[in-house]
Amino acid sequence: MKFLSCLSLVFLLTACVDEKLPADLLVKNATIYTVNQTFDVAAAFVVKDGKILEVGKKPELELKYRSTNSYDAQGKTIVPGLIDAHAHLYNLGVTMQHLDLVGTTSFKDVLEKTVAFQEEKQLDFILGRGWDQNDWDLQVFPDNKMLDVLFPQTPVALTRIDGHAMVANTKALELAGITSATKVAGGTIVLKDGELTGLLIDTPMSLVYETVPKPSKETIKKTLKEAEQVCLSYGLTTIDDAGLSVDVITAIQELQAAGELSLRVYAMVSNTPAALDYFLPKGIIKTDRLNIRSVKVYADGALGSRGAALREPYSDSHNHFGAMITDAATLERLASRISAAGFQMNTHAIGDSANIAVIRAYQKALEGKKDRRWRIEHAQVLSSTDFTHFSKNIIPSIQPTHATSDMYWAQERLGDQRIKGAYAYKTLLDNAGIVALGTDFPVEGVNPMHTFYAAVARKDLKQYPATGFRKEEALSRVETLKGMTIWAAYANFEEAEKGSIEAGKFADFTVLEKDIMKINEDSIASVKTLATFINGVKVFDHKHVKK
Repeated sequence: MKFLSCLSLVFLLTACVDEKLPADLLVKNATIYTVNQTFDVAAAFVVKDGKILEVGKKPELELKYRSTNSYDAQGKTIVPGLIDAHAHLYNLGVTMQHLDLVGTTSFKDVLEKTVAFQEEKQLDFILGRGWDQNDWDLQVFPDNKMLDVLFPQTPVALTRIDGHAMVANTKALELAGITSATKVAGGTIVLKDGELTGLLIDTPMSLVYETVPKPSKETIKKTLKEAEQVCLSYGLTTIDDAGLSVDVITAIQELQAAGELSLRVYAMVSNTPAALDYFLPKGIIKTDRLNIRSVKVYADGALGSRGAALREPYSDSHNHFGAMITDAATLERLASRISAAGFQMNTHAIGDSANIAVIRAYQKALEGKKDRRWRIEHAQVLSSTDFTHFSKNIIPSIQPTHATSDMYWAQERLGDQRIKGAYAYKTLLDNAGIVALGTDFPVEGVNPMHTFYAAVARKDLKQYPATGFRKEEALSRVETLKGMTIWAAYANFEEAEKGSIEAGKFADFTVLEKDIMKINEDSIASVKTLATFINGVKVFDHKHVKK
């Protein structure tokens, strides 16, 4: 009898186990900001086949599901997988292989670093990026005199941090066929007394880049994979790459198909004849990890290099207005073609003149068309009357760290009145109802916590200024997290599959060491990513990082 009772108990316990539903992963003991419609906070969720099955409290889920694996967050914070709505994944990888000039304090410093770099690398073509004359004591653009002395036979091209200016030595200019008589629309070949200085602004830079030896497909793949590791270490799960060639997009496709690239990529096709002719006729291409449905266009240059197109002259440069890289008529033609193909148009616009030109082109192309979600990338300087044009159909895609990087000199460029319409993120949100947040790396750093801090505190990493730069334009923590998750997903037409921790969505999530929604504001920037998951698979673990 006793034997039969024991047997019955075993049977009942076995039956209870069998009644549990199968799952691949149980995530528990966490503070989970779901970013769902009501911004609920949960403690656990269950994953199966790469998607979230159910969100709730730990006990109820443990009783309901039989999970193959579990992840104990030990009280840490979990947010939806972070999306960088505007970045340059491939360029990050390229930059990692070239001379890094970020943080240089003078052009003398630049030259010394270039010499040391070449002594080590012995390259046939020296490429570097990251200098910013606004950070130097002598805040003037460099010329190529000393580059010619140091490198008379080796071509050298050193690009400004924003990617909108370059100083190139004479050898590089000769290879590019650039002379004092060369004319290029959409930028400037800077002359002094009728002679080349080596300084190129915007479009002429492409003449130099065209002479750089093209990388092999294997090199492109290696570059992408190296950049991916950096992104995963910061909790990023989707990257919107703002401007890619056919070769790079093809490499991404092949890597993802082979299971060698975990990151999801929203690929903006570069506005080149080759790329447009290749992709637009194909229509939208969508997989779980790759979305090709947009075109990246440049309307103007950058404020830091005075290439941004302004309605009135720069306050610190008499009679200088900047320049359109793509004029208004061309913008309209492009908008019509992109719209007809069913693609999204994402246009870089910094100055107030460029922004209104883009807005007008968009309005004309989108007349009578709903839910097209075209984007203005940066939307950096706007006239007060132009904010009302933004909506969920013309979305501002903005980068909060640009405000805190530029704040030291932006007012000098723009003056006391125009600065009120610059980096106006709260005003943009109030008008559009949505903002997509990114970094623009490698122009800025990759770390999304710096984005979060700059958006909320309006301070740089030195915690300057103490009261925040134009703090009235700060975003709340809830708005910022939405901008890095669900709103960014919406800007990608992907809100049904990512951007929140909800049943049916991809199990993409980021584990943070501290609660960014509650900690002291000035502690946000230093918060570390502990783990990154894509499709419920751990793709980064801080414990495995080499010290």
